[in-house]
Amino acid sequence: MTEPMRITPIAADRVEAGRLRYYDIVMAAFVAILLLSNVLGAGKVAQVWLPGIGDWPFGAGILFFPISYIIGDVLTEVYGYARARRVIWVGFAATLFMAGMAWVVVALPPAPDWRNQAAYETVFGQVPRIVFASMCAFWAGEFVNSYVLARMKVLTAGRHLWMRTIGSTVAGQAVDSLIFYPLAFWGAEGWTPHLVVVVLFTQWALKVGWEVLLTPLTYWVVGALKRAEGLDVYDRGTDFTPFRARV
Repeated sequence: MTEPMRITPIAADRVEAGRLRYYDIVMAAFVAILLLSNVLGAGKVAQVWLPGIGDWPFGAGILFFPISYIIGDVLTEVYGYARARRVIWVGFAATLFMAGMAWVVVALPPAPDWRNQAAYETVFGQVPRIVFASMCAFWAGEFVNSYVLARMKVLTAGRHLWMRTIGSTVAGQAVDSLIFYPLAFWGAEGWTPHLVVVVLFTQWALKVGWEVLLTPLTYWVVGALKRAEGLDVYDRGTDFTPFRARV
């Protein structure tokens, strides 16, 4: 019978990049979910019926965007802050490129016999203010999420993963929401200050709720990756500046 792979605690700066088997796959998953949640979910307002409340509208992107935070938790927990930081910068650059590409493609004059320009603009047209708010919120929120989780891991000596994942999401999503909604909608037509605050706290609570519900899955993925890599990375002595992409 094959013996289970031993998980070795190790400082983040002692990890050899060549021995990481699944880091690039997790990075690709993070970027893919980030881009798809922005393309497929951001522009649609969906509706569900809730008992005792009735019809309740919500932004469809909330179904999938929080998964990027969960993958961010997995990256930091398994591979350390520096490698999570690199992935955040890759995601930021990919989102910026996607926004620029969408603007160029929407702005191109359509062929005379192509009748779908209005629908295309509705789906892929992006308001610069909202794009700017989204980029700022993503960057700040993801780094807060990763920083809090990495520091808590050292302080708890690797115990209570649920506390770290939920605690980091509470902080990261709070920063994300506090930046995005005022920047994107404060003073905008149809958005009263009260509505901005209500939507801000509603979306924050829903995103944190997603993290709580998916905690068992997070445990399983983290455990499987640690066993596969044979490592348990701790950020002792890590430079936590967000302003670099090198590991």
